[in-house]
Amino acid sequence: MSLSDSGLFQLASVGSYLDALSSITDGMSLRERSNLIHLDRCLHALWGLGANVLLNWSPRDDGLELLVVPHYAIAGYACDEAGGNSGSEPFLRSLLSGPRRLDSAQLQKVARLLQVEATFLPLQHPLSQNEAQQKIVERIIRRYGITYVPSRAVALFDIVGFGLLGPLAQMTQLNSLSYSMNSAQSRLGSKRIGIDFARSTTGDGFYVWNTDLSLDANVNLFHFMHLVLADNAIARSKANGDIAPRLRAGFHVAGSYEFHQAEGLNPTLYHYIVGDVTVDLARMIERAEPDQILIGDFEAEMQFLDGSSRSWVMLDTIDFVGRAARNVEQLRGLVLSGERVDLIKCYLTGAKLESGEYTVRRIQINDKHGKTRSVFNAKANIYRRNSDPILLGIQDTSLAPETRRKERSEHLLRADSA
Repeated sequence: MSLSDSGLFQLASVGSYLDALSSITDGMSLRERSNLIHLDRCLHALWGLGANVLLNWSPRDDGLELLVVPHYAIAGYACDEAGGNSGSEPFLRSLLSGPRRLDSAQLQKVARLLQVEATFLPLQHPLSQNEAQQKIVERIIRRYGITYVPSRAVALFDIVGFGLLGPLAQMTQLNSLSYSMNSAQSRLGSKRIGIDFARSTTGDGFYVWNTDLSLDANVNLFHFMHLVLADNAIARSKANGDIAPRLRAGFHVAGSYEFHQAEGLNPTLYHYIVGDVTVDLARMIERAEPDQILIGDFEAEMQFLDGSSRSWVMLDTIDFVGRAARNVEQLRGLVLSGERVDLIKCYLTGAKLESGEYTVRRIQINDKHGKTRSVFNAKANIYRRNSDPILLGIQDTSLAPETRRKERSEHLLRADSA
């Protein structure tokens, strides 16, 4: 049996994808691995270069049952003929946020609700029931589908005045920002802080998120944002001209739809995101001042890991930043520009009280569409041995008067006034 050039390319691509998941596939036999390669080639054909979405699957003795839906039909299930909400989006979100494996009865029920026929896919060999193979099938099918995440933490870095630069300066500044992100990730890795970041460009900056959804992962992303800004600040202090960009940044937690774009003729290994979290961040950053750090006003459920036990905790922005401030001790000892970090303070700004404590000020901003959003102004101070501190963000007193209209004084954080 011979393979066409496109078949060889697809086979090599599948092998690369399985290699990326080697922690799951290492214990598999050659027969099991060959079966998964065959499965992925068949799923690739059903995906049709992105024409279809694979929603759910159910194992059978001699293959799989699959729900395969045209990509344009996904939005149609949630929208009425006028483009408004049909009332079905909560059902669709629950379908896209849960496990893709269903039992046969559940899959047939979903098929009836979506008015589609299940597709049977025969395999060369029956799937084994071991956990590793079930996990890899779930991962492969998700790669050809869409996932909804109710609470995704995302950081946004935006280059100030990017559109006014020439092409060479734009390229240089994007490359400088990319280096700062790589450097920050490397520094976190040196402290053995578990990270697996993904990013996508906005044209004049980057969205960055952690592929892990736990509270610890969200806190790590928050500190990653500070390290990127610190590395960039050091680069700006040393650079001449427009080599290092001037930044503004945002951080938010909200829902997102996630998918794998086509790269060549195959889905990418990492997913891309779009949804409330990216829309909110884009609108927030439009109203941010140069050097400012804005944090979205969110309340989100996050998974908390304590040893082998898992629980869920509901946190708002102030609670989250408070936890991150207490967790920052793990970054002590990092080296920035040759100097050891002795202390990092991160906080939300507000007015100082007579008692010496600080209120946390909630700021109301109006975006270009006339929608009002609540945000918080954030700062981070990084103190290094034998060097001047790196002061990130802008002070509360530097905010324009019209943005300092509402205070939330029932929650207090002790903060550095710098």
